[in-house]
Amino acid sequence: MFDWVHNNKRLMQVMLALVALPFAFWGIQSYQSAVNAGDEVASVGGQKITGREFTDALNQQQDRLRGVLGKNFDPAAFDTPAMRKELLERMISQQLLVRFAARRYLTVGNVQLQEVIASIPAFQENGKFSMQRYAAMVGAQGYSVPAFEQSLRRDLTLQQITAALSDSGLASRESARQFALLRAEQREVAERTIAAEPLRSQVKIKPDAVRAYYDGNPDRFRITERVNVDYVVLSADALAASETIDPKEIQSYYESNAAKFGEPEQRRASHILIAVKSGASAAEKAKAREKAERVLAEVRKSPGRFAELAKKESDDSGSASQGGDLGYFSRGMMVRPFEDAAFRLKPDQISDLVESDFGYHIIKLTGIKSGKMKTLEQARLAIEEELKKQHAGRRFAEAAENFSNVVYEQPDSLKPAADKFKLAIQHAENLTRNGAGVPLLDNPKFLAALFTDDAVKNRRNTEAIEVAPGTLVSAHVTDFKPASLRPFDEVKDAIASQLAQEEALSLARRRGAETLDALKKGGGSAEGFGPAKLVSRDDPKGLSGEAVSRIFRADASKPPAYVGVDAPTGYVIYRISRVVDVQPDDAKERAVQTELSRAGGAQEFLSFLAGLRADTKVDINAAALEKSTQ
Repeated sequence: MFDWVHNNKRLMQVMLALVALPFAFWGIQSYQSAVNAGDEVASVGGQKITGREFTDALNQQQDRLRGVLGKNFDPAAFDTPAMRKELLERMISQQLLVRFAARRYLTVGNVQLQEVIASIPAFQENGKFSMQRYAAMVGAQGYSVPAFEQSLRRDLTLQQITAALSDSGLASRESARQFALLRAEQREVAERTIAAEPLRSQVKIKPDAVRAYYDGNPDRFRITERVNVDYVVLSADALAASETIDPKEIQSYYESNAAKFGEPEQRRASHILIAVKSGASAAEKAKAREKAERVLAEVRKSPGRFAELAKKESDDSGSASQGGDLGYFSRGMMVRPFEDAAFRLKPDQISDLVESDFGYHIIKLTGIKSGKMKTLEQARLAIEEELKKQHAGRRFAEAAENFSNVVYEQPDSLKPAADKFKLAIQHAENLTRNGAGVPLLDNPKFLAALFTDDAVKNRRNTEAIEVAPGTLVSAHVTDFKPASLRPFDEVKDAIASQLAQEEALSLARRRGAETLDALKKGGGSAEGFGPAKLVSRDDPKGLSGEAVSRIFRADASKPPAYVGVDAPTGYVIYRISRVVDVQPDDAKERAVQTELSRAGGAQEFLSFLAGLRADTKVDINAAALEKSTQ
C-alpha cells in the first residue's frame, strides 16, 4: 500500500485538479456566445469542445499560473504538447461529469447558489454582498448575470459529485497501522559522493566531437524568429482614467460607506417595542399606538423604571430580558426611523414614539462613542478612484467591442484606437512565439497572432486579444527578425564545456557503480563516508526521493548494506548501518488512515471516470488541438 501511494502521486494530483474545479471567479471555461466558433478539438457524446473553448481554458490556466509564479512564470514551459493534452483530458472528464449530472437531474439549489455568490469577496462591499457590485463585475467580464449563475451552478454541481466520490474511500485500521509502521521506520545511513567535477581534468574533448554535436543538434543553437511591436492595452483601469465623477456621487458614496473611512460614531440605546404585525388593520395599529402612548407616559413619569417597563411591556424578546438594551450600533445597522431618532437624542434622553415597520419604539440613549472618521476631503481621492473603477467596469463590455472594431477596421496603425480610448502606445522588443519580456503579453494566443502573415508581411494590427480577464491587447509589428543559427565559433567553447561535463559525470557514475559493487562483495574502502544520520520516509533529511526509495527497499537484515543512486553532480553511495523500529502513536495512525482513505477515494473516482468514458463516444481531433494553440 505504501508503494501504491508513493508511486501514484500523479494520480492524486489529477484527482485534486478535478476536485478543485477552478470556478473561483468565472468558471472553468468561457461561456460567451462565441463558444461554438472554431474547429472542435474533441467531441464527448456528441457535445463539442471547440478550439475557442480550449484556447480560453489554456489562457485561464496560464493566467492562474502567472498569478502564482509571478516573474518566474515561463509560458513556454507550460504550453507543451503533453500539458495541452492533459488540459484537454481534464476538459473531457469535466464534460463526462456534466453529462452524468444532466442525465440524473443533479443540480445545486437556488439557496446554495445564492450563498456561494454572496460569500465571494469580489462581490462584497464593507463585508456585505452588494448586488450592484456583483452585476457590475460580472458585466465587466462580458457575462450576463443569468449566464454567470448558470455556469457557476454547473461547476458547483460537479464539485459536489467529485467530492462525494472522492470521499468514498475506506481504509482499515490494521492497514493504516502497518503503513504507519513503515512510515515511521528509521534507518541509519552515511553517504559518500563520487563527484564529477574533480574528474573533468581527465576528460579530453576532440574538436571534431564539438563540431559533430553542433551539426547534429541545430535546434539547440537556433535563434527563433523575433518581432518588435507597438501595442495598446484596453482594460477597466485604462477606462477608469478617463472617467469623470460627479461630486454629488462622491458625497453619496461617502455617506453610504462610512465604515470604510474610519470608525464611525456609535450609540448605545435601550428601547421598548410595541409591535404591529405586518398587514395590521387600522384598528390594530390604533390599539398598539394607544398602548405605546400609555407606556411612554409611565416612562416619562418614572425614567428610572425604563428597564423594568422594557422587561414587562416590550415585544422585542431579544432585548426585553436585558431591560431593552441593544448595545452599541453605528449608522446603517438599524432601521432608518429608529436610527435617525437615536442619533438625535442626547445621553439619557427618552424619545417620543418612533414608528417603524416593526411597530412603535420608545428609545432611551444610554451611551455615545465618538467616531474617528476621515473627512470627505481626506477620502475624496480614494472614493473617486473606486467610483471610476465601478463606472469603467460597467462600460468595459461596450468599449471592448468598439475597440475590437477600430483596430480591425483601421489596421495600418494603432493611433486611431489609442486616440479614441485615450490609450498610450507602448513598445516591446524581441518577442518570440514562446515568450515576451512583458508579463502581460505572455499569452499564447497573442504571441501566435504576432507571427501571422497578416501581422508580419502586411503589417496589419492584430485582432484585439483578451490576455487576462477584462484586458484586451492589440499590437502592430514594427520589425521582424527571421530565425537563424548562432555561428559555430560563438558556441564552440560552451559545447566543449558541456561535453566535458557530461563525460566527467558519466565517468563518476561508472566509478561509483564499481565502488558500490566492491563494497557489496566485502571489498573496497570504507573511507570517505560522512557522519551517519537517522532517516525515515516521513523525515528524509534532505535525501532525494529515489535515494529514500532505494534505502528502504534494501535488505538491511545483515548490516552494513549499500545502495547507490545517480546524482546531478555524480554518484552517491549510502551505507545502511542499522534499522530502528518506531511505534507510531494513535494520532499518527489516524492521520495515515485518512490519507489511505483519500488515496482509495481518488482511485474510486478515476475508476468512475473511466466507466463514464467507456460508455461514451469520445473523439479527439489532434490536428484541431494543435491548430488551436498556433
